Amino acid sequence: MDARLNMTASSADANIVSEIMRLKKERNAVILAHYYQSADIQNIADFVGDSLDLSRKAAATDAEVIAFCGVKFMAEVAKILSPQKTVVLPDLKAGCSLEDSCPPDEFAMFRAAHPDHIALTYINCSAAVKAHSDIIVTSSSAEHIINQIPRDKPILFAPDRHLGAYLARITGRDMVLWQGTCIVHENFSEVELIKLKAEYPEAPVAAHPECPGHILDHADYVGATSGILKYALSSPSQTIIVATEPNIIHTMQKQAPHKLFIGAPGMDGNCNCNICPFMALNTMDKLRLSLRDLEPRIEVPEAVRVGALRSLHAMLAMAPK
Repeated sequence: MDARLNMTASSADANIVSEIMRLKKERNAVILAHYYQSADIQNIADFVGDSLDLSRKAAATDAEVIAFCGVKFMAEVAKILSPQKTVVLPDLKAGCSLEDSCPPDEFAMFRAAHPDHIALTYINCSAAVKAHSDIIVTSSSAEHIINQIPRDKPILFAPDRHLGAYLARITGRDMVLWQGTCIVHENFSEVELIKLKAEYPEAPVAAHPECPGHILDHADYVGATSGILKYALSSPSQTIIVATEPNIIHTMQKQAPHKLFIGAPGMDGNCNCNICPFMALNTMDKLRLSLRDLEPRIEVPEAVRVGALRSLHAMLAMAPK
């Protein structure tokens, strides 16, 4: 790149950051960034982390505005927990394939067809589906919660069939699974992962349970994004293969610059296809505009919010303390 063009781009980036910081102060806003957001957004966020943890941290602040750099269901959770705050999402099209796979009306029929089952629903779903559920779970709390449910009580699990199958395997529970998948985690290639393991035989694999079983079979650690981060940082290994959305590697590299973190390969032999296209819709400039205009704004109808809050509270009562 021409040096003059590079200076211009850097100046523009600095101007956007400066404007975001000014607007954040003016709006009394808090900026949240999921681990799967781009590095530039992570770098200016007040909190970086998993979706529920971010919403709970925002609820504990005195901020009047929450700018959630993530996807729509995450911003909805922030609104459910902080109804008095204004919640904005930089791009309203930042959705989730798991949420899209589970329309509320179809989920309601699914429940009605299994009236004796308890509905455990992964947090990666719409507020309306949460309101139709009994207990919401996260990938870090699900096993603990399932183990508290009487073994004679049948379970429905939605929307991620891979996470559901993994949980059924480790808990020994027979669950009726909704057939949704995450387009990011389903794109990992077992063949390419085996090749990468052969290239780095001492490197353990840390994988998210949204991955298909044939990927999890090669993992040394399976857990939520926060768990993967802790494992990668605490492992004595100097090289870690990471089977989840690769933007989390930015946080890993910042906290352990002496280690090598390698994104697990996708179907094309690299991890480019494993960048979440929904998360990528959020940009620094869209964040700036959302703080300036307080749009796109996330709203959750009160009846839906109350129902969703009930299932979230059920999870918090049963989750590990």
